[in-house]
Amino acid sequence: MDDASLFRTAADTLAGEGWCVLNGLLTAAQTRALADECAALYAARRLAPARVGATHMATELRGDRTQWFDPAAPSGPQQAFLTRIDALRRALNRELMLGLVESEAHYAVYAPGARYARHLDRLRDDDARVLSAVFYLNEGWQEADGGALRLYRGDGTHRDILPHAGTLLLFLSARFEHEVLPATRDRLSIPCWMRQRSPDRAV
Repeated sequence: MDDASLFRTAADTLAGEGWCVLNGLLTAAQTRALADECAALYAARRLAPARVGATHMATELRGDRTQWFDPAAPSGPQQAFLTRIDALRRALNRELMLGLVESEAHYAVYAPGARYARHLDRLRDDDARVLSAVFYLNEGWQEADGGALRLYRGDGTHRDILPHAGTLLLFLSARFEHEVLPATRDRLSIPCWMRQRSPDRAV
């Protein structure tokens, strides 16, 4: 599927359902390069315990370790990801007029047994995050490995999305509560948020 078709599919599904799963954002080689870099940073203890909220509090509700991408000095693998996410952001703006002006992303690693309790991605008193995205880096992932992202829908049902390498999950940040279920092996991903202009933040 070419980019125009891929991005139009994303826009159409987001407009109707508020969330979608895409494959084909990056090549297998690009995805593997990100996974290798993330794993190397984790092994070198370069990822810090994740924090939550505007006050960046540590909490037992969240058990992953993270490292934010520096948009001014991304690595080669990170630049490939950021370029594609930016292309998707611009396409979604054209199709859905979401007012997205930037994105932010980080590596996240959940060790076996770690989880992230049910939550919304939009911060209290801050509506800058419009669209959440999670790109998965785990090759050979099996259902028995666990680690699904559980997305809670407005009708009381939920969907579990397994973290297969190359899968991109998109959903409206203010609409869908979600949680990360424990896994039996290290779970690697790139959470990303596409943001609108915030009154107190220069872009």
